[in-house]
Amino acid sequence: MNVLEAIRKRRTIRKFKAGEVPIDVLKELVDLARLAPSAANLQPMEFILVTEPAARESLFEKLAFGAYVKPKRNPGPESRPGAYIVSLWNRKKSDFAQWEVGAGLQNILLGAVEKGLGACWLGGIDRDGIREQLSIPRDVDVLAVIAVGQADEEPVLEERDDTIKYWLDPKDVLHVPKRSLSSVLYMESYKISR
Repeated sequence: MNVLEAIRKRRTIRKFKAGEVPIDVLKELVDLARLAPSAANLQPMEFILVTEPAARESLFEKLAFGAYVKPKRNPGPESRPGAYIVSLWNRKKSDFAQWEVGAGLQNILLGAVEKGLGACWLGGIDRDGIREQLSIPRDVDVLAVIAVGQADEEPVLEERDDTIKYWLDPKDVLHVPKRSLSSVLYMESYKISR
């Protein structure tokens, strides 16, 4: 699979098959994030892998999955991810704006696709609870959590300009709308018609 295929194939996964994710695979995903661009090369992103079952269960309670399809896509015990990657911002290294976070976390998501895994970037999280659970110091910010595991769903991409809300159809298939290229692309100026 090449990078273009991975980008087109990547969808957010909120339903997983039971099973662990090998530590070496998780380390490789973090390594991909480490290689993302960094302003002034300060490299303030850091990560915690959460793989132990009890720790995963505790962390799960601090996460919100899929607001538009809640509670149906809040994974039950049988469909939870096999691991979590907690993304951190070490302010001792840089207090610069967190522009590079997206690049680093996207590298993880694309790497997961390449490895045949599903992943979900979670921003609706209890940062204080996560800080306490994982003993994260106050000068390190909790940015996001990436849930990783074997996908147990195949969301369908829908080119739509009339809605941003993803939905479940009667067969429990998740549909994800993305704005059309013509609705986001301008030529030479914002004022010039497409």
